Amino acid sequence: MTELVDRLAELTAHRDRDVLDVALVTALHDMFMPQQVSVHRAVGDAGGERWLTRARMAQSDVAAQADDALADIEHLQTLESRPAWRDCLVGQQVISIDGGTFCTTLFPLATDAGPVGVVEMRTDRSLLPSERRAVGSILRICRNFESLLDYSECDTLTGLLNRKTFDAAFLKLALAPSLISGPLPEERRVSDNALHFMGVIDIDHFKRVNDTYGHLIGDEVLLLLARLMRASFRFDDRLYRFGGEEFVVLMRCTDAPAAALALERLRVHVERHLFPQVGHITVSIGFTELKRGDTPSGAFERADKAVYFAKGQGRNQVRHHAELVASGHLEDDTKIGDVELF
Repeated sequence: MTELVDRLAELTAHRDRDVLDVALVTALHDMFMPQQVSVHRAVGDAGGERWLTRARMAQSDVAAQADDALADIEHLQTLESRPAWRDCLVGQQVISIDGGTFCTTLFPLATDAGPVGVVEMRTDRSLLPSERRAVGSILRICRNFESLLDYSECDTLTGLLNRKTFDAAFLKLALAPSLISGPLPEERRVSDNALHFMGVIDIDHFKRVNDTYGHLIGDEVLLLLARLMRASFRFDDRLYRFGGEEFVVLMRCTDAPAAALALERLRVHVERHLFPQVGHITVSIGFTELKRGDTPSGAFERADKAVYFAKGQGRNQVRHHAELVASGHLEDDTKIGDVELF
């Protein structure tokens, strides 16, 4: 019992959801000493989900391994390629598979939003009923803890990430090796050759919506815009509501034209969407590339200046800060230096 309490204390000590699965695998590894334990999450849009291994640990390992969180989704295994995992995920039931020299037990992983993945344990023998219950209890605690993270990190209206989580995520990207130029190992070029961009999205004439139709309708517009954002960007792009009618996306693209294309896709989706009672609305978007040593305020300022320029040129358009500087429409008065941690 003492060991279980200790492991649960370690598991819930983390406030970073990116390491939660690693902590879960480590706890199960230390408690049950399986041949291997891993967490596989279903990622991607509905109907095209793929398996992303968030953490994996063999009996002899001293630390958990994981797939690249920024791997291109096309290179991941489809749900159908792993039918046992799929059945466990969809059916939300424990599945035991006798492999002869080992036994594989699959546990469904879920959040309050629904099924999200599978925990796989490979052991020398079948798990005892008491051991299954212990694993199930740990997974329920994980679910509750992840719900608390969602509550603290997500905007209550739209469900997107909130402003207070932005700086930490930004600094991870600003300090990431993928932002350092130079040759890369062949096996990492799929994801690490990409660049990171910040887009700022601002609803045009949103005050007019609130003044004309009321704040309840205005809130519905914000909620629907958040849904359009989820449909327009990839599973690994981070979407934020900064407050009011202002939204931010941190995304990974091969180059600036690819980033502009992704943001243009959102602009078109918004322009064509029929919002109840309001009708059609538009958004103005500015974006900038993240640089090594960038600061959250510095990058946001660049993208926001591009938004301001777009609004001054008629709204309902996407503008790239670097292009505006190169064409002389904006002055390059931003500075990139040491990362400001405080």
